Amino acid sequence: MKRKVSVRKQVIAITIAIVAGTVLLCLFLNSVFLVSFYMMKKQTQLANTFEEINDASKKEILYSDRFDVNFETIASNGNLDIEVITSDGVIMRSSSSSAENLKDQLFRSIFAFDEESQAIMDQTEYYTIARTKDDRLGGEYIVLWGNVDDGNIIFIRSSIGAIEDSSAISSRFLLYTGFISVLVAAIASAIIGRSITAPVLYMMKLSKRMAELDFEAKYVNNKSSVNEMDMLGEHMNEMSEKLEASISELKSANLELTKDIEKKTEIDEMRKDFISNVSHELKTPIALIEGYAEGLKEFGDEDKETRDYYCDVIMDEAVKMNRMVRRLLNLNQLEFGGNIAEIKRFNITEFVKNILSSSALLAENKGATVTFNEEKNYFVWGDEFMIEEVFTNYFSNAVNHVSGEMKIEISFEDKGDILRVSVFNTGEQIPEEDIDNIWVKFYKVDKARTREYGGNGIGLSIVKAIMEAHKKECGVENCSDGVRFWFELDKNV
Repeated sequence: MKRKVSVRKQVIAITIAIVAGTVLLCLFLNSVFLVSFYMMKKQTQLANTFEEINDASKKEILYSDRFDVNFETIASNGNLDIEVITSDGVIMRSSSSSAENLKDQLFRSIFAFDEESQAIMDQTEYYTIARTKDDRLGGEYIVLWGNVDDGNIIFIRSSIGAIEDSSAISSRFLLYTGFISVLVAAIASAIIGRSITAPVLYMMKLSKRMAELDFEAKYVNNKSSVNEMDMLGEHMNEMSEKLEASISELKSANLELTKDIEKKTEIDEMRKDFISNVSHELKTPIALIEGYAEGLKEFGDEDKETRDYYCDVIMDEAVKMNRMVRRLLNLNQLEFGGNIAEIKRFNITEFVKNILSSSALLAENKGATVTFNEEKNYFVWGDEFMIEEVFTNYFSNAVNHVSGEMKIEISFEDKGDILRVSVFNTGEQIPEEDIDNIWVKFYKVDKARTREYGGNGIGLSIVKAIMEAHKKECGVENCSDGVRFWFELDKNV
């Protein structure tokens, strides 16, 4: 098991390490490079001072009264001792009140010491810069001597004896301040660490709730500003929402799978019911055919009228069986996609008129009055042969079930891009409990009456399958004096 480490303690330790490391680095740099850096800067300062004074010599103002202020400023600002003398020792300019003493000291610095007492730092054709020691004065100096443009000798000196002491003092000061800095850093990091770890601990508890699928757990930012922790919280909220959505989708998929399993079970039951219904539907005509065939064999020779009657019954039942089998095959093709609709544009007004004209005898035999008053030519998109099957089923049902005023009405309803075709007949309404079931194969509202006109409960199932193949709606509604069946088709693509 991994050891638990506090983030707050890590913050404190890292902060102390950084501050302590910085202090130690400063001590090292101060001890090793401060003197060298100081000497380099002094060397540059002496060279610049020589150039400035030499420039004044070139302009012949070095010894004039107007250069007095400049000369004193250069010496005091740089903490320098400057003296210009002639080759025979006459002092032309000096920054010291004891000019003679300074001259002697400068000469000693140049000529009175051996090589061990001085070190040449820089040398040009105009001047020499050296680091020297003066035991009499008890100090160490950096000295420049050379010739200015007018031929006189210039001496420039700066004390460097105190720099090493300054470096040691500086190192001790850094050590003390470093200790205080580390202490302050430890206290500050403890306070800052608390402010940093507080939201981390909050996020940790929040993430634990989210890991336990508590989708009510949300990060809330009550501040006016936004930092990285707030952005992390927002991302965690997004992750929680997406996880919730994914789980919801998974549950939905699981529900769909359950439904598919139930549907498969339902299909198996439907298959069993289908076999049972087909067997039941075929049982009656087969029994009649069998009975009348035996009767024909036994009594067929007695008289022609009996024989013809028996043959007519056998043929009628055979026709019914053949029609039912063809309808079942057609329905099977529609339901399983074997019969694809060929969508074409056709005139449905003329289409309806032609079917009514060819079916007029059926309505007359029933004593029904058929009305279709639409004169406008409507063009729709669909499979004309399939739509003929739909309309013929509706019209046949209307003829078979019409009663009362014995009226059948065909009408159109223009719904913009959709045209609704309706077939209405007066008579008895469909019981409410049967309306949703009339589209189911072999379902019959009135079995005795359906058998009477040769129906087998397949026609409306075919209608439903055809309209689904067209991706269009069909339906039925009870009216105050009858029943209205309808279907819809596109007027435009």
